[in-house]
Amino acid sequence: MVNCKDFWTKYTLVGLGLGQLLSLLITSTGFSSSELAKRGINAPTSQSFLNYVLLALVYGSIMLYRRQPLKAKWYYYILLGLVDVEGNFLVVKAYQYTSITSIMLLDCWTIPCVLFLTWFFLKTKYRFQKLIGIVMCIAGLITVVFSDVHAADRLSGSKPLKGDLLVIAGATLYGVSNVSEEFFVKSADRVELMAFLGIFGAIISACQIIILEREELKSIHWSAGATLPFLGFSLAMFVFYSGVPVLLKMSGSTMLNLSLLTSDMWAVLIRIFGYHEKVDWMYFVAFAAVTLGLIVYSGGDKMDENNAEEAADERKNIDEEAG
Repeated sequence: MVNCKDFWTKYTLVGLGLGQLLSLLITSTGFSSSELAKRGINAPTSQSFLNYVLLALVYGSIMLYRRQPLKAKWYYYILLGLVDVEGNFLVVKAYQYTSITSIMLLDCWTIPCVLFLTWFFLKTKYRFQKLIGIVMCIAGLITVVFSDVHAADRLSGSKPLKGDLLVIAGATLYGVSNVSEEFFVKSADRVELMAFLGIFGAIISACQIIILEREELKSIHWSAGATLPFLGFSLAMFVFYSGVPVLLKMSGSTMLNLSLLTSDMWAVLIRIFGYHEKVDWMYFVAFAAVTLGLIVYSGGDKMDENNAEEAADERKNIDEEAG
C-alpha cells in the first residue's frame, strides 16, 4: 500500500516548484530573444556572454573566498563549457531557418538523450511510473504544438531542414551538458561547477563573438530598446543557471528537461492575460497533461530513496558477511 507521505515529500514539492520557476525564466529569455529578433539583432553568442561573465564573477569570488581544493579536473570544465556554449548557439541559430513549432518538437530530443546518458553513465534506473510521466509530458507538448496556438507558424521557415538539423544537434548537446552538470553536482561541487562553467563559457563565447558576431555588434544601435532585452536575457539566464544545479541534485536532469517543457505554455498564458489573445481549448488539455506528467514523474521519490537505502544496507551486510 502506497503511503501518501511516501509519495509526496518535501523534495518532490520543492522540485516541482523550482522546475516551474526555471521554466518561467526560460520563458522570459524567449520573450527577450523575440524582442531582439524583431529589431533585427542576430547575435546568439553575445546574448549568453554576459551570463557566463556573471557566473564567473559571482561563483568565482565565492570559490576564491572558500579556498578549497578542486574536486574535479579543471580541463573537464573546458569541455562542458564548449558543449554548453555551442548548444545554446545552435538552438538560437535555428530560429533563423525553421519554425518555432519544429524547434519545440525537436527540442524534445533532449529527453531521450538524457534518459540514455543517465542510464548508461550515471546508472540511473527509471521505474515504470516515471516512464509514464515522461510520455504524458511529451504528449502534452505535442498537443499544444499542433493546436491553434501555433497554427500560423507551421509553414514558416526559410530553410526548415537546416534549422531542424541545428535543433537536433543543439538538443543533443543540451542533453550532454545537463547530464554532465548532474554528474559534477553530485560528485564535485555546485559552486566550483558554476565558476568554471562561467569562466570557460565566457572565454569560448568571447572567441566565437570575435569570429562570428563582431560585425553584427558594431551595426547594432544600442538604444534602450536593444539594451534592456540584452540585460534581461542575461539576468534571467544567470538566475536560471544558478537554479539548475539545485534541481539536478534534487531530481536529476530528466526532471529538469521535463519541467522546461512547460515554458511554451507559460508563454501562452502570458499572451492570454497580458495581451488578451485567444487560444484553442486543446492548449488547456495539453497544459493539464504536462502538469500531470510532471506530478506522476516526480511522485514517489521517497519510495525510490527507501529502496536505494535498503539495497545499500543489503550490499553492506553481504560485504560484512564476506569479510
